[in-house]
Amino acid sequence: MTLQILHRDDLERGGFAGLREHRLVMNPQVFGSAEEGTLPGIGNFVYLADAKFIPNGETHLHPHKEIDVISVIVEGRIAHKGTLEEGNILQENQIQVQRAGGEGFAHNEVNPDNKENRMIQLWVIPEKSGEPAGYKLYDLQQGKVIRVYGGSQGQDETFPSKTVMDVGLLDVNQKITLDDKFIVYVTKGSGIIDGEKVSNGDLIQGTNLEFRATEETQIILISVEDRS
Repeated sequence: MTLQILHRDDLERGGFAGLREHRLVMNPQVFGSAEEGTLPGIGNFVYLADAKFIPNGETHLHPHKEIDVISVIVEGRIAHKGTLEEGNILQENQIQVQRAGGEGFAHNEVNPDNKENRMIQLWVIPEKSGEPAGYKLYDLQQGKVIRVYGGSQGQDETFPSKTVMDVGLLDVNQKITLDDKFIVYVTKGSGIIDGEKVSNGDLIQGTNLEFRATEETQIILISVEDRS
């Protein structure tokens, strides 16, 4: 697959309620249509939005069903309200994963501060319908890449799926590789992929990943595991 690089700031900025966002991934089979310039995703990964909440802004309470919602806090804080883990305050470099399943959940994400924050929201369709609702929270660590979604059945560190998501805080010159199709989103810092410089706000799709950070970098990596 030829390397595709999508620049967030080339896309139209939208939003609703108290947030303003760029949508970079919108699967037309899920949404009926996709905004111009967006990519359809990979595996069961169907949506990515890069959002900034206005000071004290909120999404307002709204429901989800049969979707897994992953929220990566890039800057600032989020006060989480809703039917799962009401009252959590999410800090920068934390990742919240909510499984709606057949049971469903409702949530309202709120900026509790008098300044803008930034959150990346990603959606993945669960492989098995009718699952109970669930909630997980992860902390990033400098110099490490951690699994926050997907993996084999029989473990409970993450919600199982062939579509996997890893998030890393990379040191300067730290490398990550993957011998498969991938989507990467750079949310802080910059690096080199196949000789191409990429930086904050760049979404990259390709095959056989070789990424080297040129400064301290936060990165989201989505791929599909082959268990055949």
